[in-house]
Amino acid sequence: MRLDIDHVAKLAKLPLSKEEKELLEPQLNQIVNFIEKLNEVDTESVEPTFQVTGKTNELREDVVAEGLTQDQAIKNAPNADDGYIVTKGVFVDG
Repeated sequence: MRLDIDHVAKLAKLPLSKEEKELLEPQLNQIVNFIEKLNEVDTESVEPTFQVTGKTNELREDVVAEGLTQDQAIKNAPNADDGYIVTKGVFVDG
């Protein structure tokens, strides 16, 4: 199986140069070919393994601890207003 390096780069949003494509294409094809070989292995009699440590849900008791006051929490903020930390917007159109 051969990969279309341009398609893979587009899906990964990687702007690859011609040299990078020439370097990476054979490597990606080797990886895919190796995985294809693994698909040929007979695993019919192998039980699925979901975890190997033998551990189960290890929980701890919830403990209420004293936290920071609002004033302490915003004390070192570079920009605060009326008890809130002011930051740049995080939502971008498009």
